[in-house]
Amino acid sequence: MTGHKRYKVMSNELEPKPTPSQPVIYQIRLKGHLGSQWTDWFEGLTITLEEDGDTLLTGPVIDQAALHGLLKKVRDLGMPLVSVNPVEPGVSNTLPLRGLRVTGQADA
Repeated sequence: MTGHKRYKVMSNELEPKPTPSQPVIYQIRLKGHLGSQWTDWFEGLTITLEEDGDTLLTGPVIDQAALHGLLKKVRDLGMPLVSVNPVEPGVSNTLPLRGLRVTGQADA
């Protein structure tokens, strides 16, 4: 039969890709441990010190301009940048998570 209309089946699953209005979660890996005194400078990001000596900066980044701003801060620190990766919602790139999370407490 011609003229048969096909209907698109809609999924009940949430759309995993962020919309332009949603920030993307990024994980920025640095070589070396970053002191907790930098928590305020990287406001909104979680600083995770890993046992292998790397530091992970993880958190929402609203757009590419903000990501470039974060990368400028990393450059200004003088610490080697290892990687920059978007993190899929609900997926951990640190399996298992090693190290400790810094919560803004000053170094002793």
